[in-house]
Amino acid sequence: MLKAFKEVGRGNVQMPPRQLTEVSEYRGLMLSMPAYIGGEIDALGQKVVTIYANNPTENNLPTILGTVQLLDPKNGSCLAVMAANALTAIRTGAASAVATEFLATENSDTIALFGVGGQAATQLEAICFVRDIRQIKVYAPTRDHVTRFCREMSQRVESKMSAAMNPKEAIENSDIIVCATTSRTPVFDGKLLKPGTHLNCVGSHTADARELDTLTIIKSKVVVDSRESALTEAGDLVIPLTNGEISAEHIWAELGDIVTGKKKGRTSEEEITLFKSVGIAAQDVASAKVIYERAIRERRGLTINSN
Repeated sequence: MLKAFKEVGRGNVQMPPRQLTEVSEYRGLMLSMPAYIGGEIDALGQKVVTIYANNPTENNLPTILGTVQLLDPKNGSCLAVMAANALTAIRTGAASAVATEFLATENSDTIALFGVGGQAATQLEAICFVRDIRQIKVYAPTRDHVTRFCREMSQRVESKMSAAMNPKEAIENSDIIVCATTSRTPVFDGKLLKPGTHLNCVGSHTADARELDTLTIIKSKVVVDSRESALTEAGDLVIPLTNGEISAEHIWAELGDIVTGKKKGRTSEEEITLFKSVGIAAQDVASAKVIYERAIRERRGLTINSN
């Protein structure tokens, strides 16, 4: 992910805006996300995501399905097709780890986590690679879900896992806040934020839903994966922007600008920093190439004769 965002920052990525195709007859939606990454990575491909509201009840399928197609950039032939769900969760966590490396204080050792799904798990695993995390406090509305999540994650990370009774308890004395929920409304009060906090927020990705309140946005130095996408898809930013509470210039930088040194990240121990991610195709294509090359080395996967 670090390499991918560097190439984005260097201008070596061609990445058209994601295209939406409605399939109204079946209450479906298809999102197409293509990208070519030049430079050090040199990869071509796309992710296709479908969202079908009737799937769980009528088709015994998840609401969201996804596939990544990796192509040979030299001749356009198909190298691999792979399921996107695990890939998306892992690359999203890795992107937050990159943001944490550049934006969180060096001595950050405590995480407040909102959410207990697959995205939450990979967020923790990735962040623990870039900071020595001592404690993780988890909050979600359903207590049983939190207990089960803490038990499972105790086998995957070395940090102490504990359940928080409420958002205030989770945030208190935490250096990093991670929001990976399906909530459509803010999950905590921005008044609770202490100076020096870093936030990674990956849950909301539509213009009418947000995990963060306006005060949190106003208090934070905001970094995004894609300025264009964030201004149309991230309700955390779109809602206060529409209400006239912030301007588009409140977005300080894209993560690619930070990792290439075009703009500074954290400039003081007291600054509150925020990475808001909606996901970009370069992440998927870069990840797909890593997975493909490893599969070739380890002789994994099913080889299909295209003839």
